[in-house]
Amino acid sequence: MFFSGDASTRKRVDLGGRSSKERDRQVVLEQARLERQRRQWLRQQNSAALKIQKCFRGRKAVEIERSKLREQFYIIYGDRCQKVDRNCFGPDSEFLRQLLFFFKGSNKADFVALVETCRLLLQFFQQSGDIMGLFSGTDYSSKRAIVDNRVEQLVFCCLQAVHRNRDQLSYQLHMQPRSCSSPMSILLEAMIILLNHELPWSGKVVHYVMSRKGFALFRDVLVGMCHSRTPDVLQNMSSLEHIIYLVASHIGHQPCSCSEIDPRWSFSSQILSIPFLWKHFPYLKEVFMSTVVSKHYIHQMVLCLNSQVNVLPHDISHELPGYACLLGNLLEVSGIILSGAVNDSNMANEFAAVTTCLLEALPSGKLSTGQSSDQVDSEIVVDKEETVFLSSDLGRQIANAIDSSFLQRMVNALFRNVHFDYYRSSGPSHDEVAAIGAICAFLHVAFNVLPLEQIMTGLAYRTELVHVLWNFIKQCHENQAWPSFPNLTLYLPGEAPGWLLPLAVFCPVYKHILMIVDNEEFYEQEKPLGLNDIKCLIVILREVLWQLLWVIPGNVPISQKPAIINSDHKKLSVDIVKYKVRVAASELLSQLQDWNNRRTFTLPTDFNVHEAVGDNFISQAMVGNTRAHDILKQAPFLVPFNSRVKIFTSQLAATRQRNADQLAFTRNRFKIRRNRIFEDAFNQLSHLSEEELKGMIRISFINELGVEEAGIDGGGIFKDFMENITREAFDIQYGLFKETTDHLLYPNPGSGVVHEQHLQFFHFLGSLLGKHYEGDISELELYFVVVNNEYGEQTEDELLPGGKNIRVTNENVITFIHLVANHHLNYQIRQQSQYFLRGFQQLIQKEWIEMFSESEIQSPGSKVLQWRVDIHRGTFYLRRTPSVRWEDRQCFCNQISL
Repeated sequence: MFFSGDASTRKRVDLGGRSSKERDRQVVLEQARLERQRRQWLRQQNSAALKIQKCFRGRKAVEIERSKLREQFYIIYGDRCQKVDRNCFGPDSEFLRQLLFFFKGSNKADFVALVETCRLLLQFFQQSGDIMGLFSGTDYSSKRAIVDNRVEQLVFCCLQAVHRNRDQLSYQLHMQPRSCSSPMSILLEAMIILLNHELPWSGKVVHYVMSRKGFALFRDVLVGMCHSRTPDVLQNMSSLEHIIYLVASHIGHQPCSCSEIDPRWSFSSQILSIPFLWKHFPYLKEVFMSTVVSKHYIHQMVLCLNSQVNVLPHDISHELPGYACLLGNLLEVSGIILSGAVNDSNMANEFAAVTTCLLEALPSGKLSTGQSSDQVDSEIVVDKEETVFLSSDLGRQIANAIDSSFLQRMVNALFRNVHFDYYRSSGPSHDEVAAIGAICAFLHVAFNVLPLEQIMTGLAYRTELVHVLWNFIKQCHENQAWPSFPNLTLYLPGEAPGWLLPLAVFCPVYKHILMIVDNEEFYEQEKPLGLNDIKCLIVILREVLWQLLWVIPGNVPISQKPAIINSDHKKLSVDIVKYKVRVAASELLSQLQDWNNRRTFTLPTDFNVHEAVGDNFISQAMVGNTRAHDILKQAPFLVPFNSRVKIFTSQLAATRQRNADQLAFTRNRFKIRRNRIFEDAFNQLSHLSEEELKGMIRISFINELGVEEAGIDGGGIFKDFMENITREAFDIQYGLFKETTDHLLYPNPGSGVVHEQHLQFFHFLGSLLGKHYEGDISELELYFVVVNNEYGEQTEDELLPGGKNIRVTNENVITFIHLVANHHLNYQIRQQSQYFLRGFQQLIQKEWIEMFSESEIQSPGSKVLQWRVDIHRGTFYLRRTPSVRWEDRQCFCNQISL
């Protein structure tokens, strides 16, 4: 039998092991599932449509019923309530039930009917004086539910009517209470009577108004009044203020349901966030006269701290954010609040927490108390994409409120019950930790927002902040038990080191004190801290800096400041606090080292961390973007002196090695006239590049007859050139420098009149003093002596004790260069000094110098710089009078900050 059919047709095989029937089944099931989803979606659409239609029809039916009832009401009681008597307010009357059912604030006839109703209510109340009997008759208890409901709705309808007509009748809102018959006054006076705290329904009525977003309606009315109010109406409390006072202060009366209100519609969010509230409505400040009231609202704000900024309204303007307005208003009444918090530590902690949160929410920048409205001063950056100009008036309100008196009250209220027991092994108590955390969180944020000069002196001398913080820090250090502050700050996690926040406040305040105290106070009177305490403080700061700069991982490099401008990077974040502590602790420890250099009270090695030694650390310090390098930049005193000398000499050697090949072939020969030495040198050498200046420079002199002097410059002629040019440049007769009565040189403020290129001269002079000789310096026969030409008389001053016998060598040449500069220069004139520094830094790097303190670089046996060029602060140091004893020289003589 032969095969019949199409031999090219092959059987289809599903490699997945499924037959075509199975595939068809899956397709059918998927189609069925999609069909079910479509039918379900249609059913949901139909159901939603039915609900919308039902709601629409219901509303339409209600409107129809309201229209019918409105017509019937006017027929029965008259269009102006002419047929109403006192019995119509009773529980059995249909008068109020019908009016409250159809009332609509936008309807003019309804508004007139409500006003006439309130007019009659006031009239009947004045006649009988019994408001309860008017609504309930003789038995309030049996009719309580009906009566309370009607009073609630009547009060809210009055509020709606005032809110709806606030723009058209705004002038009536400013009228004195009970002195006119205007519609607004009648509505407001009726509300005042019905909200009397002595009435049994007052609590329920207030809760009903607040639950219907009543404070939001009050806010709209008040904001409108702020725009139209004139100063001549500020003499007495308005009716609206009286109503808000009754509603806001009801929490002092039982029962109170305030805690059940959404924080978005609370008194704190809606009323206290109105800009300059007390200025426009001074009588509302009486709300906070009661400790019970202020405590309640502060506690209410604490409960929603995490979302406080988000629940505040933003309906005024971009320059008047709600949280800033709330902060300003709270700070203005802080005296009342803190006076009531003296005996209530919990209230003081909560007030500090609220103000810290609101201050934290402010855009990063400095608030100024100045009167200038310049946008440059008031500009505060929120983030990288948006710039906000906070109202200058609002900024001043906040800044002026945080004055010395405020800080004194806050510190006293928080520290009233703080008593540290050094023998308590368990460490500080819970209340002490809470108080320390509250004040430190507030002040840390304040330091980032307010000008430091505004608050530092008050904190340092009008409070016990330094002593209390030091006692806390000392006790925790001695017991090795640092508490955390997880419940007191919003952004600082509980696992953050316990010493972080206290030191962030203690260091800058104590540093400010050290800038003001004199030697007698510091050494003899031992104020504000004893010398033994300072020794302990040095140990703590040394350990803290080492932890932050070396041990703790994930630190932001010193050269990279945390992104404070980012709105998501809060001021109380760990990175920001760590950065602030690193800077403040480093500056404070540097100050203490300077005090120790003036008069030794502890070993110089107490400032060193002994781990910062060894070839590994030194090699890392030579490389940028390493922790060792960061330590040398911010806290060089942590590194032992010998290690820094090794690093310094290694840096010099590395620089010379990098330039060795180029310097070998760099030869520059210049002809200089002796009688015009500075001008010729400037004209020929000032155009040299940095590398050419580092190269060999050969000098030949032209005498007065114009003939080139014989001789080959092997170093001696260049020495003669340097001595003569510096003598001429620093001569006061030349005009670049002037001299004080105690023989101190400083840049001549009128140097520009004498020399047109005076700034370029200063730059060139700095370059000359920074020029270092690459051969054997000892061949130049230089000694640590400088020759002065004063009024035609030459004198020699020793740069070091016994300097006449100390030869300048390759090892101490940098010392010599900087001692010469220290002898001649002082940072008193900005431009001249800056140009000098630019030239000097062209050859000598600032980081090499800043590794050493002034005492270290001025010691006679030192092989490093004998002049500290503090480029960061822009200061020169100069001492010309040789009669002053070396031991008595001040570390900061004639310091001018640029």
